[in-house]
Amino acid sequence: MELVDAIRGRRMVRAFGPAPVDPGVVTALCDLARRAPSAGNSQATAYVVLDEPEATARYWDATLAPERRAGFRWPGLLAAPVLVLVAVRPAAYVERYAEPDKAATGLGAAVDAWRVPYWWVDAGAAAEHLLLGAVDAGLGACLFGAFDHEAAVAAAFGVPEGWRLVATIALGHPAVVATDGDVPSERTGRSAGRPRPPIDQVVHRNHW
Repeated sequence: MELVDAIRGRRMVRAFGPAPVDPGVVTALCDLARRAPSAGNSQATAYVVLDEPEATARYWDATLAPERRAGFRWPGLLAAPVLVLVAVRPAAYVERYAEPDKAATGLGAAVDAWRVPYWWVDAGAAAEHLLLGAVDAGLGACLFGAFDHEAAVAAAFGVPEGWRLVATIALGHPAVVATDGDVPSERTGRSAGRPRPPIDQVVHRNHW
């Protein structure tokens, strides 16, 4: 698949079928993610792959209580056979920028020295590599945050202290129903209808 086709075809998939995903494919997607750029080549992003039913069930137990599931807008999301937790260690950036070749920046002093916390930027770039790789592999994917459940998820899966969970990416084969053509059997997100702004509103050449 051409990169431009993967970018244009990418969307969030929130309903998954029962077919398993080859573990080797998931490893390859994580390999694509780790090749994303990072400030100072800090390479401080890691991935927790949940690909066993017990593990994915434990994730949902930590984030979506059973009594809330009946009213959950996207029940097909819970069928995803793989969940990838994207994690980053902010202190690694401080350590990297305290090294001789970066020390002059002052960013090795503390996390607070970073006006723009590039660990979030870099984790986002890594996640996008994984999302685009999923399209190329013929898989569906959906990125969402842990938000208030971050600590519970970290504890459930032994994430070491100092690591932050940036996002969860659900992976699997999109669920389909036979109609006039195969279409995903899922509800679209509430934001799906928002149009993209015209290109001349987002590109500013030489001056805003």
